[in-house]
Amino acid sequence: MPGSGKTLFTEAARELGIPVVSMGDIVRLEAIKRGLRTDAETMSYLARKLREEKGPDAVAELVLEHAPQAPVIAIEGVRSREEVAFFKKSFEKVIVVAIHSSPRTRFARLTARRREDDPKNWDEFVKRDERELSMGLGEVIALADYMLVNEEESREAFLRTCKVHLAKMLEELRRSIN
Repeated sequence: MPGSGKTLFTEAARELGIPVVSMGDIVRLEAIKRGLRTDAETMSYLARKLREEKGPDAVAELVLEHAPQAPVIAIEGVRSREEVAFFKKSFEKVIVVAIHSSPRTRFARLTARRREDDPKNWDEFVKRDERELSMGLGEVIALADYMLVNEEESREAFLRTCKVHLAKMLEELRRSIN
């Protein structure tokens, strides 16, 4: 969910040499290409429109066009079971990691960071969460292979936690491939 710590997880991945592709960035590129704004509401609208036009895994297909050729990559921002299924067909091994934080914590983070597309009040926050969940994000979280809780740790502590878990996942991947 927005404000949970996905970006810290992908920052940890980059620090460990894992390339990252953000699904949100891919939708943002498509918005720019179409001459649309890049605020949260427009991005959510475009993501839905892409899925209506080209099917439920449309954004995942765009991700593949931008994904680097590497033995391991991290994809940030999967929103539906269909996208997970698409990636499982496209890659040898897929591990889904959910990052969880309470709504109270996420709201505080989003309002503190003051990005243009962040909610300005609780009602906007709830509407954004509802949009995210309506795409199927709750199912992805519920079916994740790993769940990391990012609630009370400092930014630096959670970054370390992510690195530890990523290192374990990489080792598990190496063992399963060999």
